[in-house]
Amino acid sequence: MLEGIRVIDFSFYLPGPYATLRLADMGAKVIKVEPPDGEPARHMGEKKDGTGLVFLANNRNKKSVTLNLKDGDGQEAARRLIKGADVVIESFRPGVTKRLGIDYETVKKDKPDIIYCSISGYGQSGEMSALGSHDLNYMAVSGALAQMKNDAGEPVHPTNTFADLVGGIGANEAILSALLQRERKGQGCYLDLAIVDVMTSLMTNHLAYLDGAGEENGVPLLGGSVVSYQIYQTGDNRYMALAALEEKFWENFCRGIGREDLLRGQFAAAKDGDSVYEEMKALFRSGSMEEWTDFGLKTDCCLTPVLETSELSKSPVTGSRQVISDPGWGIRQVHSGNVQVSSLTPPPETGEHTEEAVQKDKNRTQEAQK
Repeated sequence: MLEGIRVIDFSFYLPGPYATLRLADMGAKVIKVEPPDGEPARHMGEKKDGTGLVFLANNRNKKSVTLNLKDGDGQEAARRLIKGADVVIESFRPGVTKRLGIDYETVKKDKPDIIYCSISGYGQSGEMSALGSHDLNYMAVSGALAQMKNDAGEPVHPTNTFADLVGGIGANEAILSALLQRERKGQGCYLDLAIVDVMTSLMTNHLAYLDGAGEENGVPLLGGSVVSYQIYQTGDNRYMALAALEEKFWENFCRGIGREDLLRGQFAAAKDGDSVYEEMKALFRSGSMEEWTDFGLKTDCCLTPVLETSELSKSPVTGSRQVISDPGWGIRQVHSGNVQVSSLTPPPETGEHTEEAVQKDKNRTQEAQK
């Protein structure tokens, strides 16, 4: 879908690389610009064959160019790359690109229709813009973390970096919209993408319910307050997610298990001591996760297992849609169902394509100057 679109990626770690991963999967040519010793994610955390797992997970289908952006020659080479590109993504702190001579105002002089996306935690201006931050911070100040609490009312530390990933998707959305605008109007643009803005945008229902009903936690029915929209423990200490909000699904569930006596209890309170809730908990404890999963596959009642990471490849959903694959370089990959597995290329070695990309752009510039 994005064949012919060229992206220069100056971003590190997760939000930016995840955004360009999705663009690359859609066919864009992504050139990852790294410092001479490689992107920091190559060296952090757990590794496989000496390369960080976070880097391996988010940099397939890309080319790698190493440049010293603190050096004049490296900055000039970067500007040449940008001049032949459609999109630039960077995730430096505000002000850094200007010092490096690759900021939007500088590069648009040579490339007026460039789409330039700066990804940061708190935006390019404002009280917190200069502060260091990570996923957990964006989750916290956006209100999203407060929606994940245990029974004691304490925020639960998530094991997925939702803000970084959703921020990357938000960057993609903005870039694709800008590409469409350029196609129609011939205009480039600058995108100030603050991850905390994207996360806060997820709170639209919560703010509406706060204003209209005084509710801090969004739509009550979706927050675990009723028995028909609830997580239940099974007899083998696993969990099932039941989301039978519509009457037809609740009827299918009750009739499927032979418990028509529960039909009137669809919206009973999911509180200890409530008779319907106690019946539901006991019911789910009477079977294993496998048994309930089989029931959910045969009965249209919005019932699914709570799967662990190791189970995703065999899931009836992710497994059958082939969104998880082993392309042959030792790291299983998750991708859109529209991606051809045979077209996946492994994450590049540091600077693997420097000579090819930089020399090609240098030759192009020299030809243009003749």
